[in-house]
Amino acid sequence: MSSIRVVIAKPGLDGHDRGAKVVARALRDAGVEVIYTGLHQTPEQIVAAALQEDADAIGLSVLSGAHMTQFRRASDIVVFGGGIIPDADIAELEQMGVAKIFTPGAATTAIVDWVRATLGQRASSGHEEKTAG
Repeated sequence: MSSIRVVIAKPGLDGHDRGAKVVARALRDAGVEVIYTGLHQTPEQIVAAALQEDADAIGLSVLSGAHMTQFRRASDIVVFGGGIIPDADIAELEQMGVAKIFTPGAATTAIVDWVRATLGQRASSGHEEKTAG
């Protein structure tokens, strides 16, 4: 099975990246290939990084309150994320296609388990398709 590749990003002007770094580290420690884009990324930069890195998913960390705008901008790839997001907005984000939202206090083991369960099969089948042709 090929490894799972995830882009972790901080869209917009929010400069609080501790959560994104903690999640990136937990995923790396679990064997996931993580590409961390750093602070102040535009949605276009994040998507370009995901395409360039052939990522299986994008994980966004949004603490600025701009989650309805920032999550909306990514499509055609599994998008998950976290931040201070009201429950009512989580339901709307899921309707928009966001695969999973983790709120403050979520255990890193829960995030790792979700990434493995959701992306593990996708990564192995995607790798097989790429090497077969």
